[in-house]
Amino acid sequence: MAGLESTPKIRARMSSQRSRDTDIEIALRRTLHAAGLRYRVHRRPLKGVRREADILFGPARVAVFVDGCFWHGCPVHATWPKNNATFWRDKIEKNRARDIDTDSRLAEAGWVSVRIWEHESAAEAAQRIIALVRERRAVWVGGIR
Repeated sequence: MAGLESTPKIRARMSSQRSRDTDIEIALRRTLHAAGLRYRVHRRPLKGVRREADILFGPARVAVFVDGCFWHGCPVHATWPKNNATFWRDKIEKNRARDIDTDSRLAEAGWVSVRIWEHESAAEAAQRIIALVRERRAVWVGGIR
């Protein structure tokens, strides 16, 4: 599949894109930590499923994924390259399908997936996550789960 991306320049640019510890991810983790939440970073929520959450709250069963606008086809900021358009559209559509499958598998196992777009405000995203984690912890502590 190498070479299908396009030119060496484009290939170098794409391969230099970070897949972890992006600016939004670090800002989000700092905000969550400052709120008193503790979590795991880059872990697989389910054994036997080769998918990794960016931030994982094990006891609350909340998996957070920070999705890049290009790679995951953001409805607001996605761009469709003109060079090798079929290759890139297939790649992004496969990523979208995998995201849906991941969310489904997690839901079946009692987890909640939270999807954050890279363009979102880390503070706003953190507030959503904090509320969800605290709600799920309260249910767990209350013995309802």
